[in-house]
Amino acid sequence: MADTVLVADGDSDRARRVAAAVRALAIEARIVHHGAAALEVALAEKPAVMIAQIDLPLIDGTRLAEILHANPHTCAMGILFIGQGGREESGSPTRAGRVIPPHADPDTIARFVQAMLQKRRPEPLRTAAGGATPGVEGKLSQIALAELIELFHVNRKTGVIELRQGGGRRAATGRIYLRDGDVLQARTAQIEGEKAFYRLLTWRRGTFAFREEECGEAAAIDRPTRALLREGRRQAEEWERLGSELPPLHARVSLRVARSSLPNVLHPLTQEVLLLLELSQRVRDVLDRSSYPDYQVLRTLQTLARRGMVDLRSDDASPEAPVAGLFAPTMAGRLRDWLEQGRPREGTPWDAKVVVFAAQTQTHEAFRGLLEKLPGVESTPRGEAPGVWTTARIPIDDELGIEFVEVAAAPGFAPIWPLVVHGALAALFVHGDGVEASIRALRPAIEALDMLPRARAFHVLLEDKERGGSEALCERLGLFDDRTVAAASPEKPEDAIATLRELLVRLLP
Repeated sequence: MADTVLVADGDSDRARRVAAAVRALAIEARIVHHGAAALEVALAEKPAVMIAQIDLPLIDGTRLAEILHANPHTCAMGILFIGQGGREESGSPTRAGRVIPPHADPDTIARFVQAMLQKRRPEPLRTAAGGATPGVEGKLSQIALAELIELFHVNRKTGVIELRQGGGRRAATGRIYLRDGDVLQARTAQIEGEKAFYRLLTWRRGTFAFREEECGEAAAIDRPTRALLREGRRQAEEWERLGSELPPLHARVSLRVARSSLPNVLHPLTQEVLLLLELSQRVRDVLDRSSYPDYQVLRTLQTLARRGMVDLRSDDASPEAPVAGLFAPTMAGRLRDWLEQGRPREGTPWDAKVVVFAAQTQTHEAFRGLLEKLPGVESTPRGEAPGVWTTARIPIDDELGIEFVEVAAAPGFAPIWPLVVHGALAALFVHGDGVEASIRALRPAIEALDMLPRARAFHVLLEDKERGGSEALCERLGLFDDRTVAAASPEKPEDAIATLRELLVRLLP
């Protein structure tokens, strides 16, 4: 099947000229004029490259790229942005793709697309059972559930959104049923309806999958979808504003006064919460058994505690594990989501793996020395396997971390390279003194990894930035994307540590 290019541009005239230039190179092109249409076409037809206006109507180009790169069916799609000012250098990069100035010649844009297609490696795509059209899949860290529902509402979709958060026995799942874009029902754990819907809206980590299918569910939610989303946003804003003032979910809860001393007239919510205290020992249990939304129950417990009617006592009952200081919580969540993909439900958690290649032993040692200066890094004993050593680990939480595995770059170890790199978060090629010699020595490994599907390669230059830096290394390697290259001089440890921290963020999926 021929490669197709999707041109998503609100400027109709420019879109036609760009599409014509692409077709002149014998490449198929299709035009859409807003982000919702671009998302629908991209998911249905999976173009090899998308040319997207940054300020695309409905869904802007950057958000569109995040959604598509979070979906396993479109994660390999190349993105070329048409920028709106402030990006005058042709082909300058962003986090999600490269930027072409809005006044660029259509033939220049077409040549960029041609170069992207030449570098693109074909990847097997998973399809739905029975040959059906795949649904939308992605990560909640990339697109909020409220935004996703808003999108499906605008496009009047009918089907089921399946949600999963966490792994193993602690995994939580949920479902939201849609008909013509309207929310009919929501379920998670043992609860359903609006209460379940509002709880699911609070999920910030995990994965989602939408399947278009006829929905046989009876309508259990009567409130209009836009009103549901407004109320969900209001609750989320209040929850964030109050923050630590609300009772923690793991806190123990009990009635402090005699039931006979309670007022005869109580709000139905307050009355239900007080009755549930006879059946529940923790705040989490009260939430699960109440028919009211979680936020309203927490506010009621907060009010009762302030009035001295309820006792809240925290203990060490499994609060959420702290995240290591190297990564922000959202970034750590992205890594956990990536690790949990494809893992058996009852599987044991494992670490992410970064494979490190260097031409010389002293280069390995210099890079290892910089790693050990990062906060929280643990040195690990070298393994006994020939040519492979696990030398450092960055903990993410009590269960997960990132391991750095050094691999010998000598040609005699070539047979083990694909085995070690398989399933890795990324491969790092570290270059020390004598850059040209380093590139020649590492070239076989670089080319071997380039042949592997889904392998991600980055390069680190251990020398002073004034001596050429990442731009020179990028030019010597012939790389199209300079986001995969960084320079970190051991002679300037503070600058090098900052560079490594930034590089680790780029490694995250």
